[in-house]
Amino acid sequence: MTTRILPAVGDPDTARSLITLLSQLPDSEPMRPVPDSTTLLDTLASLTHESVAELPDVVVVHERMGPLPALELIREIALRFPAVGVVLVSAAPTPELYSAAMDAGARGLAGIPLSYDELGARLAAAAQWAAGMRRHLGAGEQAPAGPGGRVITVSGAKGGVGATLIATQLALAAQTSGAFERGAILVDLDLLCGDVGSYFDVQFRRSVADLAGIADIAPQVLAEAVFSHETGLSMLIAPAEGERGEDVSEATARQLLGAVRARYDIVVVDCGSHMNSANAAAVETADVALLVTTPDVIAVRAVNRMVRMWDRLRIRKAADTLTVVNRLARNSAIQPQLISRITGTQVARNVVPAGFKELQEAQDAGRIQDLDARGQVRRAMWALAAELGLTAPEQAPAGGRRRGRRS
Repeated sequence: MTTRILPAVGDPDTARSLITLLSQLPDSEPMRPVPDSTTLLDTLASLTHESVAELPDVVVVHERMGPLPALELIREIALRFPAVGVVLVSAAPTPELYSAAMDAGARGLAGIPLSYDELGARLAAAAQWAAGMRRHLGAGEQAPAGPGGRVITVSGAKGGVGATLIATQLALAAQTSGAFERGAILVDLDLLCGDVGSYFDVQFRRSVADLAGIADIAPQVLAEAVFSHETGLSMLIAPAEGERGEDVSEATARQLLGAVRARYDIVVVDCGSHMNSANAAAVETADVALLVTTPDVIAVRAVNRMVRMWDRLRIRKAADTLTVVNRLARNSAIQPQLISRITGTQVARNVVPAGFKELQEAQDAGRIQDLDARGQVRRAMWALAAELGLTAPEQAPAGGRRRGRRS
C-alpha cells in the first residue's frame, strides 16, 4: 500500500533534502511540499471536500514552519483533520519537545539531520495510525471540516456596515433550521466593543474573557461560559468591560474554536472590524470567512485594505474570502460585480437590501430574533444562510435578492 506524504517545510534546502529522502522510502509517494501553515491548512481543507481517501496519509511538519507555530499547527491539524497522521521534524528532538508534540496530536518526532531509518519508522507508525482512523471514519465518507463543526467568521470591512446583524441572522437561521443535531453557537470575538449581547438583550455573568488562560477548555468549563437563549441558540458573548478583551490571546481563541467545533455543528463568529490576534486566528482557521461591506467607495476601499492585510500576514487570501454586500439599492453606483473585480474576492450571490425601518424596532428592543420573516432584509439574510449551507435551500424564504454572482 502506497503512503501519501505531504511535506510542510518553509526552508527550501530542508524541503529538498526531505523530498529526496522520502522518494527513497519504499511504498511512499511524496506530494508537492507546501511552504507555510496557511497553504497547508488550505490544501487539506480543499482535499477534505472530496473524501477521506483524498487526504495525505501523513503530514511532515518542520519545526520552523510559519506563520503558525509548529505545535499550534499540529494541534489544528489534529482537530480539523483527524484522519491525517502528523510527524514533527526538529533539530533538537528533546524529551520535552516529544511530550509537547504528542500532547498536540503528533504521531512521531524525527531529528534533523534526517535519518533514513528513523524517518521511515516514524512515517510507518503515523501511516498505520491514519489507516486505522480512516477505517473508523469510513474511507468513502466525507471528512468533517473539524471534529464535528463548521466555523463561519463574519468580519466588517469597517465599522457600521452590519457585520453583527448578519452574524446574528446566520446563527439564528442555522439553529432554527433543525438541520443540525448539535445546533449552532454564536461567538462574539469583537472583544473591545462586541454587540451580540445587546442585539439579544443578554446580560450574562460569563464571557469569552473568562476562558482566557485556561489550558484545557473542557466541556463543563465551556458550558458554564455559554448562554442558552430562548430561541435555542447558544452564545458566547464579549466581555462587558472592553479592556478584558486583551486577555483573550491567539492561543485562547484557537483552543476556544477547537472546543466549540467539538460540541456544535455550526459556529458563527462575529469578528468585528478591528483585527487582533484572537479574531485573526479565527479568520485563518475558518471554513468560510465573510467580509461585510456596503456599496460605497469608503467601505469598498476598506475591503481592499482588509484583504491586503490578511494576505500580508498570511491569514487568508483574497480569493478565499467571501464578500457580502449589505444595504444595496437599485440605484447604488457600486454593484456586486464591480466589488468583486476591485477587491479580488468572491461576492455572495445573495445581497442584503437597505431597510432601516424594518430593522429599527427589533434592534431597539434587543429582540433581533423578532425581525419580520416577510421583510426583505430578513429574507435576504436567511437566503444568504442557505447559500452558505446553513439551512436547506428550500428553507430559505422566497424572494431573497440575488444580484451578482461568484467571480
